Parts: sequence; structure tokens; C-alpha cells
Amino acid sequence: MNQTVKLSALDLATVVSGGNHRTAIERTVRTAQQLEALGYTRIWVAEHHNMEFIASSATSILIEHIASKTSSIRVGSGGIMLPNHSPLVIAEQFGTLATIHPNRIDLGLGRAPGTDQLTAMALRRNNMNGAYQFPQDIQDLQRYLSKENASAKVRAFPGEGVDVPLYILGSSTDSSYLAAELGLPYAFAAHFAPAQLAQAAKIYRQHFIPSTLYPEPYFICCVNVVAADTTAYAQLLSHSLKNLFASIVTNTRSPLSPPTLEPIYQGHRDIEAAVASMVSCTFIGDVPKIKSELTEFINELAIDELMATTYIYDEDERIHSYKLLKEALES
Repeated sequence: MNQTVKLSALDLATVVSGGNHRTAIERTVRTAQQLEALGYTRIWVAEHHNMEFIASSATSILIEHIASKTSSIRVGSGGIMLPNHSPLVIAEQFGTLATIHPNRIDLGLGRAPGTDQLTAMALRRNNMNGAYQFPQDIQDLQRYLSKENASAKVRAFPGEGVDVPLYILGSSTDSSYLAAELGLPYAFAAHFAPAQLAQAAKIYRQHFIPSTLYPEPYFICCVNVVAADTTAYAQLLSHSLKNLFASIVTNTRSPLSPPTLEPIYQGHRDIEAAVASMVSCTFIGDVPKIKSELTEFINELAIDELMATTYIYDEDERIHSYKLLKEALES
């Protein structure tokens, strides 16, 4: 295994069966505390809206809550959907976060709405072309966070001159070109949209333009991981993830539920195919299997940092999966 690969996690504060938004947030905090104890580099939470069983819509507030309950792990957004917001407001919010928690806050940025079109209209009001302004919005955000903005008429306080690392998020080749052009780290969402992963990673490295902060490209890949003491048990646990994705595909969204003996959609070929496509970057098994598959995956794509998301219903089993993943990467 490449010893230089960093290990991180993505969490959506997902509601589990029998729980609610408060318990989802509490579970995310406990996960962050456990990941910190395990030596994970960072935990990110993601902006989603109008999704009943996800509690990360007010992303910057959740980041503050997690950061205040931990002491060393980096906490950030995976991501803030920038077209939903004014760059100045995000500069102020994350400048404030980084002022309270120095050298611990990350700002991952995406261009998707993180929701359906009707909700996007409610969020963006008269700015439905925000996605097209994404490159300019990033540059505006960089300007507000820079010391060089001191002579401007519009300034961000706190924010100006505060260290807030930016990351470009994406699930297509469009974002890989943008991250390369801006000389910023790039995080690919292979945990739900893996189709263009290999192409996007190649484009990013080939077209990367060195910047002051990043003389070399830095590629993060987010994948699903379900690790257990035996591969058979990991396969069983993974049915919670697959059933959750099936509820997304069929628009019958549900909380994360206990694993069923077989996926609930088994025999429905269209659903099987759709879920299989979404979870094709999912690593399921015991430590030797996870190590073998991830070693090949990381080396093939020249991944600098692996970010794992782990949809396991039982909290203890979920934390155990994160422990086994770290063991697999370090063995």
C-alpha cells in the first residue's frame, strides 16, 4: 500500500431507522471523535436540501458543531454548493470557522444544487444560472479570503487573510478541468457517481497548472467502504447501503435501515442495474480483501487521499469498519 495516502471520511448525518435529525447529528459527532482517535486526516459533511433523512443542510453550522466537539481532526465541507450562496457570505462563514478553529477547517466547493430543481429555485431565488458562474464565484471567494483584498471596497471579516484551504468537488470531467485550471485540489464523488472517475482523474493530472499553494496536483477520491471481520458479514452489512441507494433510485427515500438478508430490490432488474452502477466504487470485505482491492485502486488512479463513506446501520459496526479500513491501508 502507498504509505503516503491519507485517509479521511465523508458523512451526511444520515438518519437511521428509529432515529431523527438530532440523533443523526449526535451520531456524526461520535463518528468524528472516533475518527480523530484513529488518526484520520479529516471528516467532511455535505450540503443537501429537501432530503428528509439527511441532517447536513446547514453545513457550516454542522461543521462548527463537529469542530467544537473534537480537537485535532480537520473538519470541512464535501461540499458547500457554491451557486446556492453568495461568495462573500461563504467567505465570512468559513473565515469565522477558521478563526475559531485555526488550521482545522476545509472548504470543499461544488456546483450542483444538492437538491431537486424546485428546491434549487427556492434556494437560489433569481439566480438559477449560478452553476454557470461557478468558476467566477470561486475566484471571487479566493479574493475575499486573500490578504490582497485589503484595499477593496467589499471585504470579508472574519475571512480576509484567514487560512481556509479550497477544494473543488465533482462527479464529472467538467470539474476536473476547472480544478486543474485553478491549481486546486480535486475531490471526486465516486461513492455515488463513479462513471467518469478514471477519465476525470487523468484529465486533472494532465491539465494541472501549478499554483502558489499547490505546485503539484492533489487528488482525493471518495468511495463507499463496508469492512467487517469476515467478507460474508461485510456483504450482509452492505445491504443497508444498497437498499438506501435503491430508495434513491425509486424515489421512495427512507432512513438507513438494518440490513436485510438479501437486497430488497432483488429480482427487479432495472433497479439492480441502477444500484450496481451507483455502487461500483464500493469496497466490501475483510481486511485482506479490502487491502488487496484498494491497493490496486489507489495505485491505478494515483490517489493522494482516500475518503470513505460508510453506510452501516449499527453504530459500533460502522466504527469498526473505519478501524478495519485504517488497518488495511497501513498493513
